[in-house]
This record gives sequence, structure tokens and C-alpha cells, in this order.
Amino acid sequence: MDSRVSELFGGCCRPGGGPAVGGTLKARGAGGSSGCGGPKGKKKNGRNRGGKANNPPYLPPELKLVNPSQYRFEHLVTQMKWRLQEGRGEAVYQIGVEDNGLLVGLAEEEMRASLKTLHRMAEKVGADITVLREREVDYDSDMPRKITEVLVRKVPDNQQFLDLRVAVLGNVDSGKSTLLGVLTQGELDNGRGRARLNLFRHLHEIQSGRTSSISFEILGFNSKGEVVNYSDSRTAEEICESSSKMITFIDLAGHHKYLHTTIFGLTSYCPDCALLLVSANTGIAGTTREHLGLALALKVPFFIVVSKVDLCAKTTVERTVRQLERVLKQPGCHKVPMLVTSEDDAVTAAQQFAQSPNVTPIFTLSSVSGESLDLLKVFLNILPPLTNSKEQEELMQQLTEFQVDEIYTVPEVGTVVGGTLSSGICREGDQLVVGPTDDGCFLELRVCSIQRNRSACRVLRAGQAATLALGDFDRALLRKGMVMVSPEMNPTICSVFEAEIVLLFHATTFRRGFQVTVHVGNVRQTAVVEKIHAKDKLRTGEKAVVRFRFLKHPEYLKVGAKLLFREGVTKGIGHVTDVQAITAGEAQANMGF
Repeated sequence: MDSRVSELFGGCCRPGGGPAVGGTLKARGAGGSSGCGGPKGKKKNGRNRGGKANNPPYLPPELKLVNPSQYRFEHLVTQMKWRLQEGRGEAVYQIGVEDNGLLVGLAEEEMRASLKTLHRMAEKVGADITVLREREVDYDSDMPRKITEVLVRKVPDNQQFLDLRVAVLGNVDSGKSTLLGVLTQGELDNGRGRARLNLFRHLHEIQSGRTSSISFEILGFNSKGEVVNYSDSRTAEEICESSSKMITFIDLAGHHKYLHTTIFGLTSYCPDCALLLVSANTGIAGTTREHLGLALALKVPFFIVVSKVDLCAKTTVERTVRQLERVLKQPGCHKVPMLVTSEDDAVTAAQQFAQSPNVTPIFTLSSVSGESLDLLKVFLNILPPLTNSKEQEELMQQLTEFQVDEIYTVPEVGTVVGGTLSSGICREGDQLVVGPTDDGCFLELRVCSIQRNRSACRVLRAGQAATLALGDFDRALLRKGMVMVSPEMNPTICSVFEAEIVLLFHATTFRRGFQVTVHVGNVRQTAVVEKIHAKDKLRTGEKAVVRFRFLKHPEYLKVGAKLLFREGVTKGIGHVTDVQAITAGEAQANMGF
């Protein structure tokens, strides 16, 4: 977003650059790209987990929306199709901005004509438009002039809905499950945790009020930006059918006792971003810093919600926000906090969050009174996918690889596995192999049916999470951490691997023979340190290449995968640099079979 547009709409964050387009309108892809043109001259859009911001492609200024000719109209429609493709189904148009960023605005009659043309363009491509905000500008004219931001949304032809996965982090008793209950059920909490009851999976969670497992909740938005949730007795299938955009919340545990579950949720479910919840009356306490550190280490973008503001005085809330701002500005974080206090701020925050990895929006709300809850909904509605279409297309061209994160037995269905498709495309009836088993083998199976967000789905694409029914396949042969891959992949397994690591904390020295729990994607297993290259020992903050050996069974690992290990207070991060592939026979010998 142009800095002058950001200032006009009350943006309080460091502005993101980007060229304006066309005499009276500036259009940008939902991922942060500015401009409105065809595919010619485009650059790579989007951002990756490495922390690089979107680089807006420059496109020639050639846009006029007031009474365009038929040729010009068809050209504008082509431009809109491309912008929607680049933004994975979403694009934001800024009407009334010159190609040099000058906020000239439009008179009321011109604005109506431009919006009418934009509506015709959207109808032509099967999209819907929603006016996000409008403001008057001071320009050298006697007539009042305005600029308007419009969201254009269209579900891609090969998808049921736009999908965004949000991991929910925060200390125990900060209100994570309660907030999700309020968002997804459409009813405020009674102050005693009523809203969270529908989210718990186990009796002991209901009795203690604390989450110990990973649960999933969905919140939908239709093409006009209206919330679609479980209110009015909707079912999950009805929510999916009525929504053009779906937010999948991954509710993680806050208690330190369940930290391994929280790490597994962050590493295996590949969230697009994270929501860090902080209680206004306790501030940064318990596992809050640890969860913040995990998000930073795994390079998961995050925003912050300060909850329970109804229990505190205004000064207490302000003190908690100042505390968060100090932490975010520390050298280890290098974040730019952005306090969201109005709907304009929420729109700006969503755009800047997608455009810059350093921006961290902060919301202050209450799940009991509903204060500022609508601002979070506006933010989630506008928040674009954080990966671009080109990256997804490249992943879809690869062979099928599905991570097994959950295993169920469903009556009259059989064995069901849940997880994320890392690459390729998976269809009903596909023949895959699953493994490695404890003895290092891969077993053949058939995908009987697929469900996404509890509704039937015939085709699964890279980056999407789903559950796959495997019929009468023996559940005892499956475990978390396995992969289902295409037989053509000829998957390799390993018991020994090397990783370049950074030791984040260790009380003494990290030596050969030390045992840690290693997390690599959906793999979670105890491993022993066999060798530290070029060093005898490591201390906190030091780097080295370390050789690990799994203790129980072989795993499927890929070079370059992110790694996180822990044991008590000992923690470290890194990435896999080498895997020593072995055969099933060698695996059996190594593991004592």
C-alpha cells in the first residue's frame, strides 16, 4: 500500500511500498502486489517462510473506469482475472489514486460510475466486490472528492473455497479456546467458559478447562465478507457450501506439560500464520515467551490478541500492550507492532501483515462483552493467502506426498488418516504407499474417499489439509510421522542424519551421547547425538553440524527440512543437511529385528 494511502486511512505501521496504477485507480493482488496489468512483465509474488516480503510487480498505468470503451472493458476484465490468479482468488482495488500515488480522489458521480464498472468487471469473471472503506481527500477542487478501497473475491475454479490455517498459541488460561468458541459458534461467552465447551475433545479437558490435545475449528466468510459459522444451527457441510473463504483454527495447548503437543501442531500442520493470545490481566507470563520463540524459530508469521480486557482497567490493558511492544522491538524479534483500534486499522493491518514479515498487528478484545471482536473478524476476512499461486503450482507438479498426523477408526468407514498434502495431487481411488513401518517397509494402500473441513472432496491439492479414508487397511500398521507417497517416488528412509543446528539453551554443555526429542515436520522421535563435527561440545548460542541417530525406528526425512529439538529446558533449532539412506533389511538389523 502506498504510504500516503496508508496515512489517509489511519495506518499506524511502517508503510509498504508499491507503484500506483492507472489514472484514477490503484489495484493490488491480495498478497500485497500493486498494479493492474496482464501477465507481461510480472515478477515473483508472495513471500516465503524465510521472511522475505512481497515484491510488487510493476505494471503499466493504463486504467480508467469511467465509461470505458468495449475494448478497454475487455482489457480490464483480463487484468482482473490475472490479479485474482496472482492473489489466489482475492485482489484489492484503490479507486481515486493516480499512477504516481497522488491522492486525487473522484467526485461522487465519477466514483459511482467507477464502482459500477468494477461491478460489471467482477460479474464478468464470476467474482463479488465489497467496499472496504472510503475517505474524503483534500484536493485542489471545489467539489468533495473520495478514494475507495474495494475487495474483489472469487473462489478459484479448481477449489471449493480459499483456505487459511491459523495456529492458536498462548499461555494456559489466556482464553484461546473461549475466543475460538465465540468466533465459530457466534455467541459470546458467559464469563465462565461456556463458549469453549464445544471445542474440547476429552472429559478431563472439560473438567479442568485446559486443552491438552490439538483440535480444529472453522470460520467461514462468504463472497461479500459476511461471517458464516455454526450460528443458526448450521452444520460443517453447510458452512463449507456457503463460504468462499475458510479460516481453519488449530487450537494448541497452553500448559507447559503439553509443550510437545504444541510443537507437533506447529511443525506438522504447516499453519499459514499464528495467533498469539495474551491475557490482559496477566501480561506476558508462563509459556507466552516460549510460544513466541517457537513462532520466530519456525518463521511462522504471527499477530497478537490481548484478551479479557473486560476484567481490567484501561491502564492495565495499556500496560500489557506496552509490555508486548517492548518485547516485539527487542533484537531477537525485530517486529513492528501495530495496535488495531478501528476498522480502518484492521484493513491496513491485514494488508501490511501480508506484505511485510516484520509487521505484527495487536488486537485488544473481550470474548464476554464482544468489545473489538468485529475488528478481528474484519482482519481475518481481508487477510490474503501468504503464499502465491506460482509456488502452489510448482508443488502440485511434484509427486504426491501426504503427511500422516492423525489416525482414526470410523464405524462403517474403516481406517481414516488426517494430515497435510505436502506436494502433488491426491484423488479418490489413488494407489499410494505408506511408511516407513517399524521394520523400514512401505505398504500399498488405496485412497477410498477424501474430506476437507468435514465435507466431501474428490481432489486434494498441495498445501491442503484433509482426512483420507483407507477402507479396511489395518490401523495397527500406521503411526503418526509416516508419509503416504506415490509409488513412483521410490522413497528412502534413514536412521542416521546430520543437521546444522543452533543450541538455543542448555544448562551445561551439549555433548556426544545426549538424547533429545527431535521434531522434523510430522516426525517426532527420540534421537541420540552421535557426533558433533569440528567440536567436542556445544554451549548456549553456538552453532555446529551434528549427527543424530533415531532410537526406535527409521523415518522419512528430506534434506533442507526444518528441525527443532528439545529435552527439558534444552532447546535448539536447525535444518537437515544430510540423510544416510538405508534399505529395509538394514533398518531391521539396526533396530534389532
